[in-house]
Amino acid sequence: MNTQALIDTAQAMVAEGKGLLAMDESTGTIHKRFASVGIAQTQEARHAWRDLLASTPGLNASISGAILFDETLRQQRPDGTPLVSLLTAAGIIPGIKVDLGAKPLAGHPGETVTEGLDGLRARLATYVDLGARFAKWRAVLNIGDGRPTRTGIEANAHALARYAALCQEAGLVPIVEPEVLMDGDHSLERCRVVTEEVLHRVFGQLHAQGVLFEGMVLKPNMVVPGLGCATQDSDEAVADATLQSLLRAVPAAVAGITFLSGGQSDELATARLNAMNRRFRSVSAQPPWPLSFSFGRALQHPALAAWAGNAANHDAAQQALLHRAHCNHAAVLGEYKAAMESR
Repeated sequence: MNTQALIDTAQAMVAEGKGLLAMDESTGTIHKRFASVGIAQTQEARHAWRDLLASTPGLNASISGAILFDETLRQQRPDGTPLVSLLTAAGIIPGIKVDLGAKPLAGHPGETVTEGLDGLRARLATYVDLGARFAKWRAVLNIGDGRPTRTGIEANAHALARYAALCQEAGLVPIVEPEVLMDGDHSLERCRVVTEEVLHRVFGQLHAQGVLFEGMVLKPNMVVPGLGCATQDSDEAVADATLQSLLRAVPAAVAGITFLSGGQSDELATARLNAMNRRFRSVSAQPPWPLSFSFGRALQHPALAAWAGNAANHDAAQQALLHRAHCNHAAVLGEYKAAMESR
């Protein structure tokens, strides 16, 4: 394990003002998004869409890295240039989603554990050869009657830690993604308590597995009320609750934190990220880690709607992506304003 190389890559992933573009949707997920805007659900459409994203001029001003799906890491442009080479040439670090999805946790109805550890060492070696420099693994936990259980949390924390250790062994920076879902009617406070407990368990397992904190990136949920909660708290309340959980549970040695959007609207995710960074910049103390973004739908959705599978809309879609990336760049600096949405 080249410790310094891991640290250097992790720091580049959270460079000031930049975040990650998550374009790692599985075939099923991306087809659902295509269907919502009337795009043909084909391999050709997937390739065209991901090529559009990767070739957007100027994207590297706000985007430090891109999380890819296995198919995308292997795809080439018509001239034979691999998409991963296109990203690398633009100064965008290529990464790869390596988990195989959340499956039902035996004996615990309503809970899941993410699979994909079997054969992972060999897959990671292949991904390194294909040009990946970091990886991502998502664990999913939901809040409900008696959920998440201690068993559910520990099972996912253990899998995340084993994945992270294997990544660092292979020379890949692991993105550790424990997501507490927004589904449900739970309060902001309930989400805070669960998120904090999950983070404590995850970092306990990461420490036990010998994971180098300086060579990893955390991708957590923001602490938010459930979508069905009658009280939808302010951006500032979300920022305070999220920061409280992070400061209590995340070691200062971690290279950086890149939030998932988790089903929030494009603008809401940006506004809440901005509120967190403004909170830190309003006091003399600086955060122990950069607070950035690793958004998928919240970056892609306006561009996807603008493109709609029509080659004539290619440039307009790229401009829509650049706009969202620029807004989130401003949020990382605590400089985002709602007026920026009027283009």
